[in-house]
Amino acid sequence: MKLRDVMRFLGASAAAVVLLLLLVLRVTSCAPAHPPAPGPLGEPTGAASGQSTPRGPVSADCRSEGWTAAAQANSGSLRTLAWAPFGRQEAGWDIYVPMIQDEIRTICPADSEGFAAALAAWQASQKLDADGVLTEPVFIALKNALQTRREFVRFTSFGTCPDTPDLITAARIDEGYSGKQVWMRPKALEAYRRMVAAARAEVPAIAADPRNLTIFSGYRSPSADAARCQAEGNCDGVVRARCSAHRTGLAADMYVGQAPGYGPDSTADPNRLFMTRTPTYRWLLANARRFGFVNYPFEPWHWEWTGEPP
Repeated sequence: MKLRDVMRFLGASAAAVVLLLLLVLRVTSCAPAHPPAPGPLGEPTGAASGQSTPRGPVSADCRSEGWTAAAQANSGSLRTLAWAPFGRQEAGWDIYVPMIQDEIRTICPADSEGFAAALAAWQASQKLDADGVLTEPVFIALKNALQTRREFVRFTSFGTCPDTPDLITAARIDEGYSGKQVWMRPKALEAYRRMVAAARAEVPAIAADPRNLTIFSGYRSPSADAARCQAEGNCDGVVRARCSAHRTGLAADMYVGQAPGYGPDSTADPNRLFMTRTPTYRWLLANARRFGFVNYPFEPWHWEWTGEPP
């Protein structure tokens, strides 16, 4: 029997119900059967590749009554905020989300009520207006809290630059990126080796790529840095500093990944976004402090050992 015969037989009201049921079935059949497969450490595959991924439903743990307006404000600025938190113009704060999540102790997405509530709690702990909205002044306060954990920043805040260390030691060739010979202070190198061993043991995805956590820049002499500044003209305090933490022998630029078409130390925003979604960077955020290492927030690859003064 054809559909129009069924409709004539059932009458107008019943026919409308049949059509409604057919429409519901059609819409349901077009919905995906499964959500996107998670990437490394639970990140969606799009985010792991450095691309923005549409959010799925927020879990119950990341809903928090009273923070909807703050969540909407954060969602609106996440990729559009015009600002320069490190002296260079940027659009949005998506790059810094994992770092902020770690600092305010939440795993909730940046555009969720739970994130806003956690940010408000952090703001209150810093005696700031606890509105749960990420603005440039709020980020600068968070950035300053992170920066003061760097011994190098505390030392240079008095207007002096550290002398070169009395002793540095060569790392193994396999510890340098692409076999590069690098040097660090002996105790810093020991701490680095303990950290790398732990990372590779704890996260198979890190161990799977031998480039992960290899060092592409360790100790650099002041004269070599000065010559590079002169040659490249980029010692602007953002891309490269005239008084570099690398002169202390305590800093290591480590491979944490790279976006297609970029180098492992490119400060281009797409590259930094990609890096902050890798399992290597995520592990460092959560665990590097166990071994005495802290991060320079603008560079996902730059970590400094705090076990000795600069």
